[in-house]
Amino acid sequence: MTIIRPDIHWVGAIEWALEHFHGHELSIRKGSSYNAYLIRDEKTVLIDTVKYTHAGEFVASIEKQVPIDKIDYIIVNHAEPDHGSALPLILAKNPNATVICSKGGEMSIKRFYPGKWNLKVVKTGDSLSIGKRTLRFFEAQMLHWPDSMFTYCPEEKILFSNDAFGQHYAHSSRYADETDQCSLWQEAEKYFANILTPYSGQITRKVNEFLALNWPIEMICPAHGLIWRKDPVQIVKKYMEWASGNCEKSAVVLYDSIWKNTEKMAHAVCEGLAEEGVAYRLHSAGTTDFNDVMTDILRAKALVVGSPTLNNGLMPTIMPHLEMIRGLRFQKKLCAAFGTFGWSGEAVKRIEEILGGSGFTVAVPAVRAQFAPHEAELEACRNLGRELARKIKAA
Repeated sequence: MTIIRPDIHWVGAIEWALEHFHGHELSIRKGSSYNAYLIRDEKTVLIDTVKYTHAGEFVASIEKQVPIDKIDYIIVNHAEPDHGSALPLILAKNPNATVICSKGGEMSIKRFYPGKWNLKVVKTGDSLSIGKRTLRFFEAQMLHWPDSMFTYCPEEKILFSNDAFGQHYAHSSRYADETDQCSLWQEAEKYFANILTPYSGQITRKVNEFLALNWPIEMICPAHGLIWRKDPVQIVKKYMEWASGNCEKSAVVLYDSIWKNTEKMAHAVCEGLAEEGVAYRLHSAGTTDFNDVMTDILRAKALVVGSPTLNNGLMPTIMPHLEMIRGLRFQKKLCAAFGTFGWSGEAVKRIEEILGGSGFTVAVPAVRAQFAPHEAELEACRNLGRELARKIKAA
């Protein structure tokens, strides 16, 4: 339990040993937190809950401040189980509490946590007086679910943003300014890249709609990770930057190899990029962190993918990356392909088809080498890197 402001408390839970999130969609290096907030005023309000695995400590944290049956309102900014699965326990102890949610949240709650709950649906512009404080609501669809909403307290200038503006980051402090900034921003960018990127267009529109309200913000309290209290709008600006598709003039090279021949081609591509002064990140698909690749792609202007042809297709380590790339719908990216083959050679064409169908622009012709690249093919890979680098710099 942490005091955020007088009579406003963090009552969430920290999961230090978390390794994966959303099943195995997202790798977690620094754990995470499930943030919930309690406001004590003439009315007592609980904003969000926690994952069911931490329900016991969650209840204990709340009851250090107030008995569960004294909570008047439970605000569900987003009903996904990492935030909402302790809700049935709280309502079992206090069935008279009013649950406030968006229209989409009503559907989510009824499907995830069926019961005869007292639900009150709110929309953008609605407000709730709880005494000396007021709570205002903003429908924040696709940050990152259709049911997502923000809760804002004008008297405190605090935005409770749920999944928006968070990070998977367990820390003994509750505040972003009290941790290593490099690690913090790495986790914030990884979070956006792997969860929010597909909704970049909606995010841009929704954030602009929110900013147009001109609600002053002194603190952003997300549902995962650390609270922004020093220049809190910096994370909002970063979301707009990431959602815009604007990026560094750099490249990501992703490959896998059977007998190290496609690997040789990958290194030759990197040599060509370096000769033109373009920075790159090289990833071996079989050993790299899947989500780090997606984060690097968000940051970079171009992606180059290499694979041997295997069973008339691609290496099985490459395919999950391409499927994730397809789903994330990156914007304004260039791409190219390379690879080795034995007899048929479909891999590079398949890479171009998938990336082209995922919104990438195929900027340079592919390079293929039968069995093992000779110097001519390696030089062609260097030329691929050089030509792509020139297009990156010109973009």
